[in-house]
Amino acid sequence: MSSAEFAALHRGPRPLLLPNAWDHASAAALVAAGFRAVGTTSLGVAAAAGLPDGTGATRAETLTLARRLSGLECLLTVDIEAGFGLPPEELAELVAELAGLGAVGVNLEDGLGDVGRQRELIAAARTSGLFVNARTDTHWLGAADADREALSRCESYVDAGADGVFVPGLTDERVIASLVAAVGVPVNVLYSPAGPGYERLAELGVARLSCGSLLFRAALDAAVATAHAIAAGNHPGADAVSYEEVAARAARQDGPR
Repeated sequence: MSSAEFAALHRGPRPLLLPNAWDHASAAALVAAGFRAVGTTSLGVAAAAGLPDGTGATRAETLTLARRLSGLECLLTVDIEAGFGLPPEELAELVAELAGLGAVGVNLEDGLGDVGRQRELIAAARTSGLFVNARTDTHWLGAADADREALSRCESYVDAGADGVFVPGLTDERVIASLVAAVGVPVNVLYSPAGPGYERLAELGVARLSCGSLLFRAALDAAVATAHAIAAGNHPGADAVSYEEVAARAARQDGPR
């Protein structure tokens, strides 16, 4: 499995729908369901470890998860937040380690930080040959004149070597189409119930639709709802995946590469 194969999925006739996992069981379930590519969710990884998201606190947990997922038959892209506060040379080492574990891509966010520093981080991440998805948080964090700022940052990140750009929180169809036409690399958006659906995003030229933390949050809701249903005297779970199947997926883990 290679980053070239992963990159090709961004240039198919339909957008790459990228589900995001937070542990081996969730990733294995997605692979078993037929998803060729799987990403990680930084919120899921952080929350599962009892740590805050987006603060650089989960470098070790992220590497551990990548190691655990290395035996799965999927194209893995890893959310490395804003680079865990590492300088460019150390970020290059981290990405090289992820590549050695079989990852084919990374997602690197800017947190609306300095564009020049982000360009350095993108260039460093590119040295291992992985697909670098450069995320800008203009719409996520409410930047002034977010549409214009997103375009400016995305163009700068592409110039620095980003293979794709990601603007979570962007839901306006006109702005999405304009960004797709302007940047010349695959555009990634985050699924939002308030935004266009999959088919419409395909028409707008979006190359990748990420689920982000949604699957993790939905799983938490489902767990709580199931417990409440049992307490209410109902009988949920008849259609749940079996114990044997979950155990079998874990047993098929081949171990780190």
